[in-house]
Amino acid sequence: MNVNDGLQTDARTLRDCGRVIPTPFAVLMADGRTLIVRRLLRVLPGKRLVGEAEVDGRRVLAKLFIGQRGGRHWRREQAGLAALRAAGIPAPAVQAAVPIAQGGHALLTDFLAPVESFAQAWEPFGGRPAGDAQAVALLRPLLHTLGCLHASGLVHEDLHFGNFLRHEGRVFVIDGAALQLGRAGTPLPPAEASANLAILLAQLPDAWDGELSMLLPAYAAGARAELPLLPALRDEIAAVRRWRLRDLLAKTVRDCSLFAVTQTAARFTAVTRSQATQLASVVASPDEAIGAGRTLKDGGKSTVACVLVDGRPLLVKRYNLKGLRHALGRALRPSRAWHSWRAAHRLQFFGIPTPAPLALIEERLGPLRRRAWLVSEYCPGANLLSHLVADREPPAAEAQAISQLFAAMHRARITHGDLKAMNLLWHAGQVWLIDLDDLVQHGSAAAHSRAWSRDRARLLRNWPVGSALYRWLDDRLPVA
Repeated sequence: MNVNDGLQTDARTLRDCGRVIPTPFAVLMADGRTLIVRRLLRVLPGKRLVGEAEVDGRRVLAKLFIGQRGGRHWRREQAGLAALRAAGIPAPAVQAAVPIAQGGHALLTDFLAPVESFAQAWEPFGGRPAGDAQAVALLRPLLHTLGCLHASGLVHEDLHFGNFLRHEGRVFVIDGAALQLGRAGTPLPPAEASANLAILLAQLPDAWDGELSMLLPAYAAGARAELPLLPALRDEIAAVRRWRLRDLLAKTVRDCSLFAVTQTAARFTAVTRSQATQLASVVASPDEAIGAGRTLKDGGKSTVACVLVDGRPLLVKRYNLKGLRHALGRALRPSRAWHSWRAAHRLQFFGIPTPAPLALIEERLGPLRRRAWLVSEYCPGANLLSHLVADREPPAAEAQAISQLFAAMHRARITHGDLKAMNLLWHAGQVWLIDLDDLVQHGSAAAHSRAWSRDRARLLRNWPVGSALYRWLDDRLPVA
């Protein structure tokens, strides 16, 4: 039967559906029972599905391993969950593990409700200062659980906040297939434990590297071990962050679970996958969207408009070509939209406030680039030139946000390239960075120092020398 009818299907049909799998659908399991999948939570096309399901009238979480080699991952998932239970570490209880038709396998576990992943729980804290008491209280149980894993000889190879759940006051570990079981029952050697710990801590903004002493006792208590050596741990965290950033930036321009990317001889588009349906009309005809929107800027280099999509304000920026010479000069280089797209994702990675980048569109003629567009969230904040007063120091909230912004940029060796106050917006208790065409993350301290000196001087030129605001900024901005 066809999955599109919401009727019974099998692993082969589900593989052939790719990413678009209508729900509900039913799967006949080898034990004779029917599994009804009501809602999909994750889709790895042709490989694995995770969803809310029902069997015998009972709500379960279903993992369907539908790939040709899914049996190996199915067995690893079972073994990992069994190892967690043996170690006394909370994990969803297995209700059934059975084959399904056409080469697939189903693993059914308890459906935890109410439940929240640590990724969801962390969202409200991402913009708070490192060491925030509530953030520390959230993180300590997570670090304790990781310590318990290491004390039991278990290594989680896919450590991120989404693989830990909060349920009924306890921390649950999921994704049993990602567990290394070779040392189960024997505590990990300190070097291996520290390397794995660094992967989890690298998920935090780098400002937290100076606050690790608030978190590590919880880890050490779970691991029943001494505290890791901080200098070595910080080096490992930095190395992991560099790898994660390279991986993220590579994903922003290739088709994957996070981004929908299409490329033809005439066009390249990259869209945040969760937004692809809503943005379809804008991506298809960005100039029509600009024409229907409210023009904010219409210059030779760029045209910018605020566009409403289903009542939601977005910013669409078109990077113009001023003439044949300009077009030829840009043709063999990544467009400014491409650079800004990646720059915005880079800033988000470091927790630096900037409007979320949603879509990149480039006109192409084979390998030659022509016009380009960037679609992002619209930030309604006032720019600092209009928001701050030259003869007064900034209010306390703005002062803290300014200090946090430039400290984060300085730690990451990021410079803006056009740091005028018009490109800094005050919104929702943070200072947001916009207009990222010339943003650079420098590989050397010397290059960063030279570029930051220019950024610093450009920002200070917005206000009269000797004014209260100028003096305050000059005293507090990082020096080159």
